[in-house]
Amino acid sequence: MTAAVVTTAAESTTSLVQSVDWLAIAPPVIVAAVALGVLVADLFIGERHKPLLGYASIAGLVAALAFLVPLRAGDRSTFCVAGTDSACSYTADHFALVIQALVLGGALLTALLSLDDTRKLPAGEYWFLLLSSAAGAALLPASRDLATLVVALEVASLPAFALVGIKRGDRRSSEAALKFFLSSVVATAVMLLGVSFVYATTGTMHLTEIAARLDDVPGQFDTLAKTGVVLTLVGFAFKTAAAPFHFWVPDTYVGAPLPIAAYLSVVGKAVGFSGLVLVTVIAFPSYADVWGPAVAVLAALTMTIGNVAALRQTAARARSAVRLLAWSSVAQAGYLLVPIAAAAYSSDEQIGSTVAYALMYAVVNLGAFAVAALVARTHPGNRISDYRGLYATRPLAALAMGFFLLCLAGLPPGIIGLFAKVTVFSAAVDAGLGWLAVVMAVNVVIALYYYLQWTAILFRAPAATESADGAAEARATTRPRVPAPLTTAIVLTTVVGIVLSGAPQLVLRFAAVNLF
Repeated sequence: MTAAVVTTAAESTTSLVQSVDWLAIAPPVIVAAVALGVLVADLFIGERHKPLLGYASIAGLVAALAFLVPLRAGDRSTFCVAGTDSACSYTADHFALVIQALVLGGALLTALLSLDDTRKLPAGEYWFLLLSSAAGAALLPASRDLATLVVALEVASLPAFALVGIKRGDRRSSEAALKFFLSSVVATAVMLLGVSFVYATTGTMHLTEIAARLDDVPGQFDTLAKTGVVLTLVGFAFKTAAAPFHFWVPDTYVGAPLPIAAYLSVVGKAVGFSGLVLVTVIAFPSYADVWGPAVAVLAALTMTIGNVAALRQTAARARSAVRLLAWSSVAQAGYLLVPIAAAAYSSDEQIGSTVAYALMYAVVNLGAFAVAALVARTHPGNRISDYRGLYATRPLAALAMGFFLLCLAGLPPGIIGLFAKVTVFSAAVDAGLGWLAVVMAVNVVIALYYYLQWTAILFRAPAATESADGAAEARATTRPRVPAPLTTAIVLTTVVGIVLSGAPQLVLRFAAVNLF
């Protein structure tokens, strides 16, 4: 009898021990390990060797990207509930892998933009915070329970607050970080309240289990479940900069170091959208009638507010270039929300349109910020008017910037931008959201004005200045040496953008398949 009890206890203990698929979790783990290594190494190396921390960070991000290749089948899961393969906390499916590639690639380009800037910043802290945020961002799309989602979201967000305010003695940077932090904390608190309501209704945290149990919610819990669904979406809507949770964006982008503004515009947005996709499509399909109309309205408001605010930017205002890119990113978030709203009315294959658009947006927006970083080296004010005559001084940079702006506008030769917009537009039409498609079409036309206006400025003759004897002469042009990492970032984004415009099916194929 005693032996039988001991055997049963041993079997029970054994069943609680999970095997970990280390290959599946390798990408975020590598980035997190390199972050810790950089922080420790910073304590022991001298100031002369601080740049090595940046190169080590880049190597870690490249290694993490390389480990996505053996996972390309998209069929690995780990941290699963004993006795089942459906309730897992980490799943490396095609959706997770594509978003992880976007996040890690965005972090890599941000690191390239940062190599020269970190000489003026505390290098060890900067690289540790950037890699920590990237690790959380890479974890989130593979998370398949609400607890892991919330943890990943906060791991991605908390270092970002510090990165925004990392400029010591800069009041604008400190104010931007404080505004970002306070608004994010409120959104997170609301989201956690929603998560608690969902857990109280279903008794589980796993997304697939939540979906199954929400199919048959007792009548007395229906209102609690609907409230939980809506509140849970708030935190992710904040990260996507969806209206009315967008107010932190312009001041935060302007106050942050330029590479961090680029990082937030792409990686931060990817975090929010991947979380929003997971909770809506996987966890809450039963309540599509609740979140579908809400997301559709958010999409219409976001793209309209972003484009109208971008129209109001004046070329001579200090940092107007970054501010316009900030409002442009808000408008682009509205387009990204359209397929998510459409998924509530048709199928989750619509989500592929969001993924395809996000990949296009990530490449060209990071490229635009890279050129902005180049211009900021000679014009710290980074006004739109500072780009006048860029073609005369740096023709290749001007051509690249013009290409990026045309991609964002959806005009040739930015073919990938045009096709991505058509894909999103088709998703709305196929789902029966004709009114949202009309709103999107109007906003695309509005956006043409400020994108084309900026593009035209690039190719105008340099502004004339008044010389000492009263004669008008062209503004003096200087060509200081451009750091190799910054040149690499511009070249990489330009080449990828051109390749995608020549072969848009490389990205658009995600719009026609089920990624889960």
